[in-house]
Amino acid sequence: MNCRESKLEAFGRLLDVMDELREKCPWDKKQTNESLRANTIEETYELTEAILNNDNEEIKKELGDLLLHIVFYSKISEEKEAFDIADVCNAICDKLIFRHPHVFGDLEIKTAGQVEHSWEQIKLKEKGGNKTVLEGVPASLPSLVKSYRIQDKARNSGFDWNQRHDVWAKVKEELAELEVEIEKLDADKTESEFGDLLFSIINAARLYKVNPDNALERTNKKFIYRFNYMEQKVREEGKQLNQLSLEEMELIWQEAKDREIK
Repeated sequence: MNCRESKLEAFGRLLDVMDELREKCPWDKKQTNESLRANTIEETYELTEAILNNDNEEIKKELGDLLLHIVFYSKISEEKEAFDIADVCNAICDKLIFRHPHVFGDLEIKTAGQVEHSWEQIKLKEKGGNKTVLEGVPASLPSLVKSYRIQDKARNSGFDWNQRHDVWAKVKEELAELEVEIEKLDADKTESEFGDLLFSIINAARLYKVNPDNALERTNKKFIYRFNYMEQKVREEGKQLNQLSLEEMELIWQEAKDREIK
């Protein structure tokens, strides 16, 4: 691993490159916070995909792309005389020190759970911080991730099941309520009950230490692999999927599952 001096030198090089790009590149010169926003979201998702794939080379690459965006936003703000990259770094350092009194102060905390609880309480107290527990959940988060964060923050305030297995009664209750609305052919209430069911399943995942977004992405990848296998298999026989019966598709699907296990 590089020593601290080489790391600082590399970061300084990135700042120098950003200065040059902002001054001399027509595309970089015209960028604004608003124009970069969509690209930043895309880069973040590309990083999460690399993490899920456990691809260190891609993780390194995508971290660089995301770091570039952080430097880019900071450069734009520096030009507006709002703040610069030093302010960004100092702000996060100050926040981390303030929110970790068990590391930088004399508070005694021994478990990760206690740290999470302390973190949320400090956020409520700090100047300019969240006024309510759930205020810190970004409104623009994808719904699945937002549900998980909402439930996790509520847990840190003590609002949670006493025993995690109790959540399954709630899941069954929500499923039963959904089935009632489906029978009534009430589209609006059916959508609402579907939401309640999904929320309870996400809650169950949280209680069993499963990240529901990661779990769903694993299933997405399994489905893609199996469906592509099925499509390729049928194509090799000179057919199209829509020419097969569901029973014939199921046989090939099971074959794909067996290959996947091996």
